[in-house]
Amino acid sequence: MKHLLYLALFILILASTNMTPQTLNLMPVPEKISLGDGKFVLTHSFDIAITGNANKRIYPYATRVLRRLSGRTGLFFPQDIITVKSTADTADCIISIEQPGKVLLNEDESYSLQVSKNKILLKAKTDLGALRGMETLLQLLQNDESTYFFPVVSINDRPRFPWRGLMIDACRHFMPVEVIKRNLDAMASVKLNVFHWHLSEDQGFRVECKTFPKLHQLGSDGLYYTQAQIKDILAYAEDRGIRVIPEFDIPGHSTSWFVGYPELASAPGSYTIERRWGVFDPTFNPTIEETYTFFDAFFKEMCELFPDEYMHIGGDENNGKQWNQNEKIQTFMKENGIKTNHDLQTLFNKRILAILTKYGKKMIGWDEIFQPDLPKNVVIHSWRGTEALAKAAQQGYMGILSNGYYIDLNQPTDYHYLNDPVPANSKLNDAERKFVLGGEATMWAEFVVPENVDSRIWSRTAAIAERFWSPQNVRDLDDMYRRLENVSFRLEELGITHVKNQEMMLRRLTNNGDYTALKTLLDVIEPVKIYARNGQGVKYYSYSPYTRVVDAAVPDASGARKFRKLVDEYLTGKKELKSEITAQLNLWKNNHNKLAKTINLSPVLKEIEPLSLNLKLLSETGLEVLSLLEKKQKPEATWLKEKENLLLEAKKPYGQTELMIVSAVEKLVNGVKK
Repeated sequence: MKHLLYLALFILILASTNMTPQTLNLMPVPEKISLGDGKFVLTHSFDIAITGNANKRIYPYATRVLRRLSGRTGLFFPQDIITVKSTADTADCIISIEQPGKVLLNEDESYSLQVSKNKILLKAKTDLGALRGMETLLQLLQNDESTYFFPVVSINDRPRFPWRGLMIDACRHFMPVEVIKRNLDAMASVKLNVFHWHLSEDQGFRVECKTFPKLHQLGSDGLYYTQAQIKDILAYAEDRGIRVIPEFDIPGHSTSWFVGYPELASAPGSYTIERRWGVFDPTFNPTIEETYTFFDAFFKEMCELFPDEYMHIGGDENNGKQWNQNEKIQTFMKENGIKTNHDLQTLFNKRILAILTKYGKKMIGWDEIFQPDLPKNVVIHSWRGTEALAKAAQQGYMGILSNGYYIDLNQPTDYHYLNDPVPANSKLNDAERKFVLGGEATMWAEFVVPENVDSRIWSRTAAIAERFWSPQNVRDLDDMYRRLENVSFRLEELGITHVKNQEMMLRRLTNNGDYTALKTLLDVIEPVKIYARNGQGVKYYSYSPYTRVVDAAVPDASGARKFRKLVDEYLTGKKELKSEITAQLNLWKNNHNKLAKTINLSPVLKEIEPLSLNLKLLSETGLEVLSLLEKKQKPEATWLKEKENLLLEAKKPYGQTELMIVSAVEKLVNGVKK
């Protein structure tokens, strides 16, 4: 009720000023916001000063904010580097901080931002709150025909959840340092505060390990992070108020470990790095002491390297085949009254937990690690869903949600946005809700490489970030998409390549030819969803080409989404939209002949030619429907049958991509039946 009152007040204030919701591009939406009358106009003399007891990270962060403002506006600000000596008496923007913040779970990230006509005041208990407030200030920037300005506004803000993360899998395909850093910058811009770094898999072990060097020497193809690089990334994240949680996935998903240390596996070697995708048999042997001696030494080194209080052990998808086939393991289970593989893994988890506890760490793992006698400081990472998360919370276990945020599955932004770690209909009481810490978007890397990984993370993850930060009742999809367009554009100033790399890929696909027609098709197709790409007769390996049309296509294609909305509104009575729909259908109808010429020069495009033809035929069908509706005529039965067959054909994927306007044309056809 409190949030509804704030929202109503916000709308009332907006209505009484020249500002409207359409002029604000804040994402995440702040907890409380009040617009005033007027604006703070940026001039060449704009400067920033910082007062109070601040961590040293605030000064370079504020300097970067100043440079971003300068870059957006072209204004030559005289201030070069913001330091503790920057004078607060005359500064246009004063950032006031009570105490240094620690990059830990549950640290205070709240802030208040007051913009008047001649002064900007940003106040925060910790410098972490100030970092979040500076990103809000940047998002407030607007311009008219002659000036850049901030609207007069009062904001009081804090996050809904303390754990707001992004997981990047650097194992199935290695992600170089520059990929990690630019994504850390993007995370900070939308107030995410946990970088979950997936560092071991069947396909590669990605960390330099001085205690057991064969891990990275033999298990990585030479693609790993040196400890110097890791320390650099840790410092980079720290300077942006982002925790870094490493994941070493055990006891399964562990083939790469055994390339150098096969004696730890549950079946005899030798082992080679896995080149395929899926769930594989190699698993650590939990019944021999050598395993725990190894992990004691390994985690001692890794716990010293990674400073966060949590260490992720994975723990998922152990198929148990090696355990079932190992006679010694089966004998061990019988002698110790261990009835199932789950119970055996529980024993393994407890031994690992004891090691991590010894070195001052708390354990986090996927759903499979959950058992009632775990210590209460263990965090359950749920890929199974909100129900499993709630059950853990009811038993006093902290948890985070990733079910519904698997961004590698190419689902639309609204699907992720409406997913909630604590749904409105949750049966958890207030005390139990506090155990749900938040969530993480997960970027598994079977089908991404450094060239296109940003296009799978962004801009959808900005909407997920809003779900983790903003009040629960912020759920307007149209407004979310409106604001997301601006956020997507602004991410480019941080080096995110989700837009520009697509054009680079299209140039390659067309042999540096005219890719206009191909881009028109890409605006209405998406990669197949969930796990469909693993099938369709294509066998992928880690070294396969990830340069085809499916790799350039993006989830939630905006052209198709906007067209579906146009059709929905037209069919509910907005007949004035007919001309816009007609223009779009004519563009698509005429695109096929243009694209066919390009396809004839680029054999790699041949696989998507049926999609282009189906787009043409669907567009012709849409135009025919509009004509029938205008003339108030009913179609003949043969016409309807023909179109039903066309719609069935158009729903088929080609080149592992699918047309996303089929449902809209189907609605038009159904509309003319009535």
